[in-house]
Amino acid sequence: MFSGLNNLFKKILPKGLFYRSLIIVAAPTILLQLIVTVVFFDSIWIKANKGMTRSLVGEIKTLSDVYNSENKSQINYITDIYKKNFDFVINSIEEPLPNEIFERRFSPMDRSLRRELKSTFGTDNYWFNTVNYLDIVEVRIISGNKNLQFFFPKERIATSSVRLFVLWITLPSILLILIAILFLKNQTRPITNLAKAAQKFGKGDYINEFRPSGAREIRNAAYEFDRMAKRINRHLNQRSEMLSGISHDLRTPLTRLKLQLAMVNNKEISNNMSKDIDEMENMLNDYLQFAKTQAKENTEKINLKDIFQIIENRINKPNLKISIENEISLYARKNALQRCFSNIINNGLMYGEKINVSVRKSSNRAIILFDDDGPGIPAEHYRNVFKPFFRLDKSRSLNKSGVGLGLAIVEDIVHSHGGNIQLSKSDMGGLQVKISLPF
Repeated sequence: MFSGLNNLFKKILPKGLFYRSLIIVAAPTILLQLIVTVVFFDSIWIKANKGMTRSLVGEIKTLSDVYNSENKSQINYITDIYKKNFDFVINSIEEPLPNEIFERRFSPMDRSLRRELKSTFGTDNYWFNTVNYLDIVEVRIISGNKNLQFFFPKERIATSSVRLFVLWITLPSILLILIAILFLKNQTRPITNLAKAAQKFGKGDYINEFRPSGAREIRNAAYEFDRMAKRINRHLNQRSEMLSGISHDLRTPLTRLKLQLAMVNNKEISNNMSKDIDEMENMLNDYLQFAKTQAKENTEKINLKDIFQIIENRINKPNLKISIENEISLYARKNALQRCFSNIINNGLMYGEKINVSVRKSSNRAIILFDDDGPGIPAEHYRNVFKPFFRLDKSRSLNKSGVGLGLAIVEDIVHSHGGNIQLSKSDMGGLQVKISLPF
């Protein structure tokens, strides 16, 4: 039972810290005001209203008895006195009681007036109207052989302090809640900024302008996050610079080896060694490409259609088909995404003959599918192929370029953009790579 209530509250209550804090501050204030209001209306206002209404109906009963006495001088005297001192207007009319009912169902004033008139004059011998006039109430009664019409101020049966009470109890509550909103906004803004900075850093963006602010605990957390981000960036830069430096340095001896092989008379030995040197160059190119994924690049708003248009023009092969349903724009690093998509397409064309690329839009993500007709990948190796330097067929890989960094680069780029990548069997018989990127 308690578990069900807990789950219900989790669904109903807001998820954000600001709104939860606002409920903690505002709910007791609002609850207190409701309790005070209910107590006031029940114990003070309604009872006062009943007493005033009972007194007024008693006066109406007295006046009706006077009119039934047929004493003209007494009737005129009482009428003048009530008109002068109590703002009463009394008329003796010949019209029957109207059939139209103006009683407001949820009005305490109308309800009290109906009860008192009913108990004094009976069920069908009265009629009243509190709606047609702003500050005047009209009452008609049948008393004896007289149809009497009364007009009197509405304040005779309704206390005027109710509006002031509601005003004074509402305005301070609204003012306190507004002040609480301002303070809570200032307290939650540093947490929101820290979350945005962490999200931005998690996607591979470099944080240039992040200043810790807020309460002491939040400021300490922001300081530690800033120091952690700088340490990670320093480590990544050192790794990429070292890898890039080694790769560049190895190009020089490889070039010298090529020149020396050109002067070797034995062509068979020369051709075999040239193939080994070419493979080493391809490895170095993959190392450099892997290092470039850590290079600094600013995030910008890009169109996926433009990126695939560049890739299609660069590859320029008829067996590459790209279909894009909608114009999809997102904030990303253009060169990194271009490198990611190119790696997948080149792998598909390397091990297969055809590859189809389809891009569609979901509610808040871009879905990109790469389908090829190659040999595919066994399901038990779907996770292994994302590991750096992992190759499925080591004997076959000697005739293919690469050292097993292609899909590792792809996964690193996709995850750094907050996306997901999945492998499955393609309808074309080969491999399907599914990438989803947030807008």
